[in-house]
Amino acid sequence: MDIGGRSGAGVALLSKGTGLTHITVGLGWDPDLTGSTEFDLDASAIALTADGRAPSRDFFVYFNNLSSPLSEIVHRGDNLTGEADGDESGENADDEQIDIHLDRLSRSITRIVFPVSIYHAEDRQQSFGDVRNAYIRVLDTDSGTQVARYDLTTQAATETAMLFGEVVREGTGWTFRALGEGRVTGLTGIAREYGLDV
Repeated sequence: MDIGGRSGAGVALLSKGTGLTHITVGLGWDPDLTGSTEFDLDASAIALTADGRAPSRDFFVYFNNLSSPLSEIVHRGDNLTGEADGDESGENADDEQIDIHLDRLSRSITRIVFPVSIYHAEDRQQSFGDVRNAYIRVLDTDSGTQVARYDLTTQAATETAMLFGEVVREGTGWTFRALGEGRVTGLTGIAREYGLDV
């Protein structure tokens, strides 16, 4: 299922009635700065409770904290350049990936959001206006099958971070929602939105 556009355009049912318990969220982008090697985007995951807050900093998974306490959410590693090691078709060319074991998550976790931020954006005078071909997709980790994909139209000239999407608990299942919501406050600002003191 491919879902295109921006901000709220994409919703996909993930696990209810499907038996899907292990997903990989893949994120990709290309820096649009000719000759620049100093362009580093970072994907993160923040697990939230019903009040919209992270239960602790342990549930803020990013390049300095690659796993939540019980490995429910695991970041596969930081890509420093935006150059992915995928095949020629681009099907496996995610820049960064985050694994989520939906069946391991506490019932208190009701949502996981996926921000992407530009490292040292202000110092380097970079923004999402310098990014092209950005997307978020969800895979069935066990089979490698793509369940959902959302291509972002990055026209955010001054935004230094963006919420690409989220997975939301709905009853006994989970739903993926594309967001494409930009922020000028960077990753620190997003973390503080969810009650994290960083």
